[in-house]
Amino acid sequence: MNRTLKALAHAERGATAVEYGLICALIVLAAMGAISGFGKKAIAMWNNVNNEVVNR
Repeated sequence: MNRTLKALAHAERGATAVEYGLICALIVLAAMGAISGFGKKAIAMWNNVNNEVVNR
């Protein structure tokens, strides 16, 4: 049992996997923020187009 716990404590594969997971999560969050910002601007643009067409 002690040998197994020591092996787990010195293993670096799990730590690397966690680091890659955190990096991936940050990339996903950044992408979601960018897409959300773009979506809001695109909706505002199309609403403006709609208002211009209706008012003419």
